[in-house]
Amino acid sequence: MIGMNIRILRKKNKMSQELLAERLNVSRQTVAKWENEEALPDIYKSKMLAEIFQVTLDQLSGELEEEEVEQLAPKGKQFFGVVKVGERGQIVIPKQAREMYQIKSGDKLVVLGEDVTKGIAVLKSDAFLEFAEMIRREDVTEEEIE
Repeated sequence: MIGMNIRILRKKNKMSQELLAERLNVSRQTVAKWENEEALPDIYKSKMLAEIFQVTLDQLSGELEEEEVEQLAPKGKQFFGVVKVGERGQIVIPKQAREMYQIKSGDKLVVLGEDVTKGIAVLKSDAFLEFAEMIRREDVTEEEIE
């Protein structure tokens, strides 16, 4: 199981066995043995693999299908699924995301965009405003120093 996951994640990350071996300070043959399930990486190398592929140890050692790997988000990031935009631009935030980030009916959200990737981020406005206030205070402090 872990061997197949290493192979799938390595290919997803467009890495050769040689490159992965170099990053782990092992031989290419060692990586090949892991992928062929002839040997298993020790816990230290498993942690390194998880960091390289930005997955958890559970994801690295669990049962993954190739299709699931495409949906894996990097460690510390979440993938909640796909939402459909309504006629008036409304979206429904998945329940799991609402629960995880404590978003309730009536909460105000800030929508940010990035031109190059056409990416959109949604943040709770109170957290965003706290962050903006912190930056503003830092700017005021720097002006006072000068």
